Amino acid sequence: MSNPTARVLLVEDEVNLARGIRENLEAEGYAVDVVGDGLMALDKIRRQEYGLVILDVMLPGMDGFTVCQTARLEGRDTPVLFLTAKGGGGDRIRGLEVGGDDYLPKPFQLRELLLRVAAILRRRSRYDAMTALEPVARFGGNEFDFRSFRGRSFDGGDQILTQKEAMILKVLVEREGDVVWRDEILEKVWGDDVLPSSRTIDNFIARLRKRFEPDPERPRFFHTVRGVGYRFVSAGEESGS
Repeated sequence: MSNPTARVLLVEDEVNLARGIRENLEAEGYAVDVVGDGLMALDKIRRQEYGLVILDVMLPGMDGFTVCQTARLEGRDTPVLFLTAKGGGGDRIRGLEVGGDDYLPKPFQLRELLLRVAAILRRRSRYDAMTALEPVARFGGNEFDFRSFRGRSFDGGDQILTQKEAMILKVLVEREGDVVWRDEILEKVWGDDVLPSSRTIDNFIARLRKRFEPDPERPRFFHTVRGVGYRFVSAGEESGS
């Protein structure tokens, strides 16, 4: 089901494809702005609030990865769905590393695109509800603000999390000291969207450790409970203790 109040920025330089996507999004009730240039896209993101940006990677002016990374570094947390012919594993990882929230390679089914758009907007609504009361987490010299998706790690490094990374961190922080089952993380973060494998959760936890643990191979804050899930300890403790 669409969110009729959401405004979507579609950044696509293939005119016919952009027209088709726009017509389908508008038929679902979204308001849609279309630009075909990376620099114009960044200017739009800076000047207007959008519920979602659908962003091609290979663009004139500025590529989509740079657009997304620049927006994140400037503190803009609008969800980004990459839509691109660059569908290799390395490109997907790059998209996530620069702050993208999802990645759909071309060619694609329009129905899948519409489902992913709706899913991202639902996740954002859940996230806003989850972070309303306690918007900042502090542990082990790390600090993360869930409202801006930005934080600073123990070593002084800037940390910008994706929406899913931030939601998983929030679930664990709220249940500090408890074992949180993988199924519970899936339910709270992915909701009724298509659920990933438990291996996907493991990869997200590994990324959180890389950002916030002094030694990710011997985590003190994000502990694995084998065969069950994960346990977060803000004061830190030795693995296996």
